[in-house]
Amino acid sequence: MSIVFTRLQGALRQSIINKAIPVRCFTRGTVFHSEEAEVGLEESDKNDLVDPAKDRRKPIPFETSIRYVASAAFKETYQGNPVWKLYRRNHKGQIPPRKTRKTCIRNGIISTGNPCPICRDEYLVLDHRNTTLLKQFISEFNGAIISYQKTGICQRQHQNLLIAFHRAKDYGTITFDVPFREYDYSEWYKPEIKA
Repeated sequence: MSIVFTRLQGALRQSIINKAIPVRCFTRGTVFHSEEAEVGLEESDKNDLVDPAKDRRKPIPFETSIRYVASAAFKETYQGNPVWKLYRRNHKGQIPPRKTRKTCIRNGIISTGNPCPICRDEYLVLDHRNTTLLKQFISEFNGAIISYQKTGICQRQHQNLLIAFHRAKDYGTITFDVPFREYDYSEWYKPEIKA
């Protein structure tokens, strides 16, 4: 092939061929690997490089979470405090942002350096049957959920907490005070006015 190109170039130099012929290099070769295979290899390499402490792709059942909350390891780790008590938010400046981050876990892997108390411990699963964990996020004084600004949990886990709290109320796993209703009896009973 290269002999043909050199002869053509020589002919052009000698002005035998007046027409301008664009010279393109055509080569025949074998493809050793395709780009799709490279992408597949890169993804498998990424999966191998994930730190097991940050990997959250394997879901933990709520039964395991209930056993963990009742275990001695949990008591030793949190020392009788709620799970959010010793957590300190990491932020720039003196005043923390009003809202916490959207989520700590992206694509099943912890993506932040300082995850929220629920995302940090893989065995803490918010479920309506895990009442001991839910009670740590309920105020003792009014029975409402403590704000995410105080607990520091991310917005996704706060939504999961709200869902688990309302389900626990519906299923009756958490006791709560029913609000007292005051009725306007004048709609049903109209006393006769004596003249």
